[in-house]
Amino acid sequence: MTTPAKDELGGSPLPKVSVILPILNEELYLRDCVNSILSQEYRGEFEVLLAVGPSKDRTLEIAKEIQAGDSRVIVVDNPSGRTAAGLNAALAASTGSIIVRVDGHSQIPARYISIAVELIQSTGAVNVGGMMAAEGVSTFERAVAGAMRSPLGVGASRFHTGGAAGEVDTVYLGIFKKEALLAIGGFDERFVRAQDWELNFRLRKNGGTIYFDSRLQVTYRPRPNLAALAKQYFEYGRWRRVVSRRHKGTINYRYLAPPVATLGFLASILLGFFISPIFIAPAAIYLLFVALAAIVISQSLLQSIYLLIVIPTMHFSWGVGFLTSPKNLVPAQ
Repeated sequence: MTTPAKDELGGSPLPKVSVILPILNEELYLRDCVNSILSQEYRGEFEVLLAVGPSKDRTLEIAKEIQAGDSRVIVVDNPSGRTAAGLNAALAASTGSIIVRVDGHSQIPARYISIAVELIQSTGAVNVGGMMAAEGVSTFERAVAGAMRSPLGVGASRFHTGGAAGEVDTVYLGIFKKEALLAIGGFDERFVRAQDWELNFRLRKNGGTIYFDSRLQVTYRPRPNLAALAKQYFEYGRWRRVVSRRHKGTINYRYLAPPVATLGFLASILLGFFISPIFIAPAAIYLLFVALAAIVISQSLLQSIYLLIVIPTMHFSWGVGFLTSPKNLVPAQ
């Protein structure tokens, strides 16, 4: 009979961990992602559940190959392909008491699960998480990654820019107590995006604590081109507005800054053109801010040129998405 691995500090058996991933069109990144999970230094038992949607590439074939090569990997069907539905399908099939959410294009460091379990046990939090550590491959991706990791690009959210460990409103991805997830009904499948924000609000409303620790860094690959980046941030803004409508008190200045900047910039240009050039001043100040931010964030001349486009794209796409978000985007329960 195998003796369960013990916690080095408390001597108690380490909890079983279920790593859940919603997978769709991840042919390029899936093997590296799963390898980073299977290479964990966690001494307890863990499993990996891949909720695979109807992909247009070899994602399902690769997932089944990985499953055939390691008994810890389980492939779960996700017919809709939607993230929340895939997470719930994997959650339902899981057998661990700790749930680790990972995305198919991410990679986690070797001690990620060990640190997370230790934090859950020491803090009593129902969800712990860390940083969305954006890393690009191409020059454009590196420019986006720089903007995503800088308060000049995305504001001072700790899961983007880092900071002291402690209680927060939300974290990137997350490591959960399974009982806490089940108590609130899991992920809301009506949300195409913003599932994390919405879920963490319900966890906190149910009396749980969300805890941030910058040691929990997840490698994230930014969008590879401007169109994909604009679409991503448009959807972020659109769905963040949905969360703010459904859950009062979840909005703050960080989320209002992009729509305010969008309206202010547009008003400045229109008033400057039709009434007086003096009204151009706010738009000019914003563009000066973008230029200075590009210089501070960039690591090369080409990156700084990209950032002159990347930063406004992130701000204004979010802003337009937030301002135009329809009230009926999420159907009533």
